[in-house]
Amino acid sequence: MKEECITIHTPYIKLDQFLKFCGVTDTGGISKQLIADGLVCVNGEICTMRGKKLRNGDIVSFKERYFRIKGENE
Repeated sequence: MKEECITIHTPYIKLDQFLKFCGVTDTGGISKQLIADGLVCVNGEICTMRGKKLRNGDIVSFKERYFRIKGENE
């Protein structure tokens, strides 16, 4: 499993915003739909909460892509 590290510059980022930020989707609407359909996992579990707060160390996966959240001070 290859992870892409994505650095955020705030204490947290919401899941729907993160999918757009890291380039998985082009719009927030598409992000919300993927999450609602149960296609996105956070730390190995399906997450249907679009407002889920992601923090340093969390891992988001969609299809075969894995993203590790990295705080800018880490």
